[in-house]
Amino acid sequence: MDLDVVFLGTAGSMPTAQRAPAALLVRRGGDKLLFDCAEGTQRQLLRSSVGLLELEEIFITHFHADHVLGLPGLFKTFALRGRELPLRIFGPRGLVDLLGSLKRVVGRLSYELQLVEVEPGDVLERDDYRIAAFGVAHGVSAVGWSLIEATRPGRFDVAGADALGVPSGPERGALQRGESITLPDGRTVTPDHVLGDPRPGRKLAITGDTAPSDEIVEAAWGADVLITEATFAEEERDRAQETNHQTAPQAADVARRAEVTLLALTHLSNRYFGPEIADEARAIFPETIVPRDFDVVEVPYAERGAPHLVKGGASRRRDPEAVSSAPQ
Repeated sequence: MDLDVVFLGTAGSMPTAQRAPAALLVRRGGDKLLFDCAEGTQRQLLRSSVGLLELEEIFITHFHADHVLGLPGLFKTFALRGRELPLRIFGPRGLVDLLGSLKRVVGRLSYELQLVEVEPGDVLERDDYRIAAFGVAHGVSAVGWSLIEATRPGRFDVAGADALGVPSGPERGALQRGESITLPDGRTVTPDHVLGDPRPGRKLAITGDTAPSDEIVEAAWGADVLITEATFAEEERDRAQETNHQTAPQAADVARRAEVTLLALTHLSNRYFGPEIADEARAIFPETIVPRDFDVVEVPYAERGAPHLVKGGASRRRDPEAVSSAPQ
């Protein structure tokens, strides 16, 4: 099952010539999940190799303009295309009031908007993963989001199953699902006879805007990828504290404490280009990247390697360049 993150907007409060404001697309198999929707998000999708998807779910971290101004245009475009499939929007307390106030801008839609307000600790269950809301420290109604896959069964021991006389077919499938079977001679074979140790699923944590907090460390614990903000460099620590944002070293310290595999820093102030933020963070947490718009982070299962950055992986302009997650 493929899992990756497309960075559609990596700027802070204002867009720049190179960076659009906040938007992330998580792709897991056939599921396409949009996190935040700043102005220009639909254009970023159209400019990318992804295209303007018939999204089914959008997850909002908070309601500052640089995270939600793309919603009215996206809603209207879907309606103009004759969409009929409902669109579910998840966000913190205040979501219903916000979208109610946008009705005059959006007008009549051809489809239903399903609005779901969440609190930290709420969990949305899927077939083999869950999406959990967690608390962040931004001074307004806000949540972070984590995607957590279910634990997978251990590897199937084909030679062991052959030795036990387990026939090929449904019996082996049942064992892989964790069910015991009875062979024609009356012997019972249990999953632990033919399965290795359970294998962990993957985990992503997306904070949106936030100051550093212990709650984020707990929510991101052991994540394959932590995507968080580094609006400021260390020289602006006081400004970060005043505005409930964080510096690159503070974000790196959160990643270190949470023992994540890869840290991706986004929401950069327009005073920075990226390398200076990366350098400060890597001094504390070496496995740090600062993606640009249309970069992709691929997240394989742990036994297949570490998460890694693909520069321009969703760009139409040039061939993507795979790079290591290590400092460049």
